[in-house]
Amino acid sequence: MKVFDAHCHLQDPRILSKVPQLIAKAQEVGVAAFAVNGVSENDWPLVNQLSQSYPSSIIPCFGLHPWFVQERTPNWFDTLKHMFDSTPSAAVGEIGLDKGSKGKQIDFTDQVQVFEQQLQLAKDLKRPASVHCVRAFGDLLAIMQRMGPFPAGVILHSYLGSAEMVPEFAKLGAYFSFSGFLMSMQQNKAKKMLKMVPSERILLETDAPDALPKSMSTSDSLFPVEGDSSSNSSAAETDASTLNHPANILIVLTYVASLLEMTKEEVAELSYQNAIRLFSYRDH
Repeated sequence: MKVFDAHCHLQDPRILSKVPQLIAKAQEVGVAAFAVNGVSENDWPLVNQLSQSYPSSIIPCFGLHPWFVQERTPNWFDTLKHMFDSTPSAAVGEIGLDKGSKGKQIDFTDQVQVFEQQLQLAKDLKRPASVHCVRAFGDLLAIMQRMGPFPAGVILHSYLGSAEMVPEFAKLGAYFSFSGFLMSMQQNKAKKMLKMVPSERILLETDAPDALPKSMSTSDSLFPVEGDSSSNSSAAETDASTLNHPANILIVLTYVASLLEMTKEEVAELSYQNAIRLFSYRDH
């Protein structure tokens, strides 16, 4: 059984030093590939470095996340375009819109402008874009309807939108990626929404190191990983029990399969093939 983690952040400082162990652990349980999403100018080179270290399993993604919009430099867009020029395998991400508690602190007009620039770039480059959306699905749909369709695909990562919006997004080329956050949704709502998603548009992800699935206990979290010495842990890693990693995608797979009333093998296979097609990823 092969699984594709369609959205994670292995470059995150909380887990960067553990990447070799985390990838090895994930591969042991069948995770064959990882789409690693940059969030700001600062971490794009790190994402690039990881993809060069693991060329057969990491898809690099470069984007300016809404939370980091205020920190962008005047040359951010040129830098971003250069990343794509020099990395033909890269996708666009993580980009998006956020009206949640953190997003409210960032001017929404600014967010929209930065998002639209990157979405247009993805369209021009014919590459998929991984999109973060918190409490802004109406705005997102309106923008996508105006700018779309997106034949190369738009990944609605950690999708928690309504069932009703699924067909509208799907029409425009959206894929729906599910993480441990799905477990925070009312089960009947989650089931209704999942059943609306066309099977060729379902993806699975961890959003690691965030979105630790709810059913995970501290002892199951596999973090810190073997070989780690707690004396070397940085302050950012002290709350290790809340940190997620790609091997936990199996928990998401099990949950999604149960809601769809399908076997884990069926959901793993279709989501894996969807991701391969979407990222034009060569199966190694």
